[in-house]
Amino acid sequence: MNSQWLTNYDPNDKQFWEKTGKKIAWKTLTITTIALTISFITWFLFSVVVIKLPKIGFDFSDDQLFWLAAMPGLAGGLLRILNTFLIPLLGTRKVITITTLIKIIPLLMLGFAVMNPETSYRYFMLIAFLMGIGGGDFSSYMPSTSLFFPKKELGTALGIQAGIGNFGVCLVQLLSPLVLSLGIFSFVGGGEIIAETGQVIFLENVAFIYVVPLFLVGIWAWVSLKNIPVTASFKEQLDIFGDKHTWYCTLTYFMTFGTFAGLAAAFPMMIKSLYVPLEADLDPLKYAFYGPLIGSLVRVIFGKIADKTGGAILTHITGIALIILFAILILGGYLTPTAIEQFPVFVTIILLIFFFTGVGNAATFKQFPIIFSDSPRRAAGVIGWTSAIAAFGPFVFNVLITQSRTITGDTRLFFGLVFIICIWATFVNWKFYTRKGCERPS
Repeated sequence: MNSQWLTNYDPNDKQFWEKTGKKIAWKTLTITTIALTISFITWFLFSVVVIKLPKIGFDFSDDQLFWLAAMPGLAGGLLRILNTFLIPLLGTRKVITITTLIKIIPLLMLGFAVMNPETSYRYFMLIAFLMGIGGGDFSSYMPSTSLFFPKKELGTALGIQAGIGNFGVCLVQLLSPLVLSLGIFSFVGGGEIIAETGQVIFLENVAFIYVVPLFLVGIWAWVSLKNIPVTASFKEQLDIFGDKHTWYCTLTYFMTFGTFAGLAAAFPMMIKSLYVPLEADLDPLKYAFYGPLIGSLVRVIFGKIADKTGGAILTHITGIALIILFAILILGGYLTPTAIEQFPVFVTIILLIFFFTGVGNAATFKQFPIIFSDSPRRAAGVIGWTSAIAAFGPFVFNVLITQSRTITGDTRLFFGLVFIICIWATFVNWKFYTRKGCERPS
């Protein structure tokens, strides 16, 4: 094999790990985590864009905007399924490089689209779907990382990568409002006038600003990353679907990351549709980034905690907390507000949901390698698959929120469904992974 492939790489060999493996693993984690952070930024970029499009003259309804916010989630889920199988076929170096550089294309498309008032809704839908490329990466990046680290440090490593990667959601919602007023790309034209105020903003900035970082990280990945041989054909990798625990893990991870990603994508539009009618000056983007920020930081912190406590108990606590919080959200009238005074409590509940999904995200990724400890390759595949299904969260939340509004006039029907899923997932986690004498304690 050539120098890009690492033979005899065994991170569980203490002597090898201290002498050689640790340096390689942490270098790989650094590069892939930076790349993953930008991936999450591109994946959730439309959660910002949809808030601003009507303000610069695009005549799209709230339901159309929910669909725009949903499309990256649909693509992210579909592409995560593909990414699940890429590492054994192509290796870390090629996968990280290609997936990093390819995201430049939809970013350029978006930047020029918002500068043209004649851009059609269908074209925006296409761009939104292509932004889902950033969501697909997770299912190859995380399995790759799981191959480089010893079992005793997997919770920490995966918690750091996923947590900092998830921070991209917060970053895009925090930075975007700050760069809108800067004419840094004026050499290509641009500058859009907010219809009701006459203020000029540069919405193209939120797309163009990430092009150069993506290019530089892509080159860095190609020059610096190595591959660990994992021999398995596409057909051989399908063996994970014959194990019932693959499906149980999928359910618990949808409860945690599916909720995190879904709420992160829908939170700005929820504020816009529920509370802006009660207070016209309310800016959703001033609040939206707090949720992903909390969830991301908690995921990093609890990755290390999960290494000490085990993941199952933390997942169990997460499930119970989410059940209580969704019940309060539904029954307390915060999804059908009648006064702006309800807004602070609504935001508090949502932020607590983000907190516990962060705990659960760290816990589940500690669990999965233990549940499938007999095969690191299968464990990596399950990590990829479960994250693929959970990546449909933004699509599920935005589309079913729209459908719930159409059927009943509000969103309680959808969040009632989420409430039931949390009960189901918590029971499964308790029965198979948490209770005394369970099948696969983790």
